Amino acid sequence: MFDYFKGFITDKRQSSKGTYLTIEVSGIGYSLEITDRDFNALTVDEDKPQKIYSYLAHREDAMSLYGFVNKETRDIFQILLSVSGVGAKMAIALLNEFDACDVISLVIDGNFKELTRAKGVGPKLAQKIILELKDKLIKTELPRLSSSSVPQTQAISDTQSVLLSLGYEKDEIEDAIKKVMPTVAEESNSEEVLRKALAALSM
Repeated sequence: MFDYFKGFITDKRQSSKGTYLTIEVSGIGYSLEITDRDFNALTVDEDKPQKIYSYLAHREDAMSLYGFVNKETRDIFQILLSVSGVGAKMAIALLNEFDACDVISLVIDGNFKELTRAKGVGPKLAQKIILELKDKLIKTELPRLSSSSVPQTQAISDTQSVLLSLGYEKDEIEDAIKKVMPTVAEESNSEEVLRKALAALSM
């Protein structure tokens, strides 16, 4: 329903219930729950507009807004919510501990032990997250990259799969990969290529 808010951050606060900010858009203040990482990155500034990507969680008893500095973090949050047993609080806990690229890399590598570092995530849930998400992230049917100058290495294929899973269009992905290729060695791993591609997409 809401893709993002662009306005002035007038307040941010932490409590036992969570970490929140208030963003004022056209005279209306919206309260969004955010990760600890974004809390530390954002500043209260009533003179400079800021853009916050959002997700509206609608339950029978409540509606809650969640905010993210980066689109890819919001998209990984949504993907985490698709795992049975993972609610918004658990997804926030994972993103407090790991950035979006780390979550993707741990899922692709099957590293469930590392995922248990997140508050409230036990071994069984960590294994379930990997089991349910790995195919979604890296087994997307890939369109061929039209540029013959882009090698189809495993790292490029994995990056393409993940970006498609996050909702980016083929042309956007191809442009991002072309931009980062001069800075990527042929033996670079998937995480390095993905981080650079996401950075290019966010520019």
